[in-house]
Amino acid sequence: MVSILGSRQSGKTTLAKKLIKKYGEDGAYYDCELAEIRKHFIVGRPDVLLPLTQGKKIVVFDEAQTIQDIGAILKVFHDTYPKVQIIATGSSSFDLANKINEPMTGRIFEFTLLPLSLSEISASKHITTHDLEQCMLYGTYPAIVAENSLDAKKTILKNIATQYLYKDVFTFEAIRNPRVFENLIKLLALQIGSLVSLNELAIQLGVSRSVIQRYLRLLEQSFIIRIVHSFSNNPRTELKKAFKVFFLDVGIRNALVDIDSPMATREDKGAIFENFFVAERIKKGSLEIFPPEIMFWRTRAGAEIDVIEKNGKEIFAYECKWKERAVAPASFTTAYPNAHFTSITTENIVDQCIKK
Repeated sequence: MVSILGSRQSGKTTLAKKLIKKYGEDGAYYDCELAEIRKHFIVGRPDVLLPLTQGKKIVVFDEAQTIQDIGAILKVFHDTYPKVQIIATGSSSFDLANKINEPMTGRIFEFTLLPLSLSEISASKHITTHDLEQCMLYGTYPAIVAENSLDAKKTILKNIATQYLYKDVFTFEAIRNPRVFENLIKLLALQIGSLVSLNELAIQLGVSRSVIQRYLRLLEQSFIIRIVHSFSNNPRTELKKAFKVFFLDVGIRNALVDIDSPMATREDKGAIFENFFVAERIKKGSLEIFPPEIMFWRTRAGAEIDVIEKNGKEIFAYECKWKERAVAPASFTTAYPNAHFTSITTENIVDQCIKK
């Protein structure tokens, strides 16, 4: 089986339909949010699902994460009818829907479809400075990138941020206080690029650390945020257990904070720029079979580097500055003399992101 996972509105349905188009009548597409389709999914009853797949070579189950225990259902169906090629899409990890702990290891190839990258956008147009700032302000969801009207971009972004983003979390998880959950997301949006303290978040929101940890996990499973941990080979001088939280789309982050102020006048443009670059590296890594680990580096004395990519034994370091070029801290070059360092600015970010 094949799964295509990613946030809502990232283009999974468009991609899945394109994949099966060449199969004609041998292919079938089903929207799992429809009641008439959902009734065919019953744990332990692969025969009930058979009417949707009989005579087909390839079948798409779109928004499959909306089916409770989808992992267990597809596993049994695949084991029973292995000749049917299944593509299942989901706007959250299937783990979120799986109340039955049924691993699908060895039966499924998993791919992640994130919002558009600069490399993908550059394949259809030359990216100008204006385009770059638009991407950093409104994000890179396909419908937003394709839209020319600023008002339309804002409307689409608002709909994604308010109507679609948390739908799966609220469907499958008992969120006792939705306001706390939403306030947590807004607090995280204000802290991009900064160290995150579970204790501080718990105190501010009046809940336990375990609740914060659970909500962070749910936000990651829904492809809204990515937790980035610190890199350390020398725990005596470097922070080892610290972490930051970045949004996989900066447009969503800005919609929670401020979507109207232009980039040039924003006090948070440095943090937005860093988040944007981190998201670009995550997108690039998602195309690789063994993606590099994305981290950051900071010492107890305060020296830091925004992005560390560890790919096998190789270390790539990136420092994000809006305009001025940065140099690697002496303490970093001393500790990691073989690391590759690059200063990322608005002048070279496009070239850095689109190069192979």
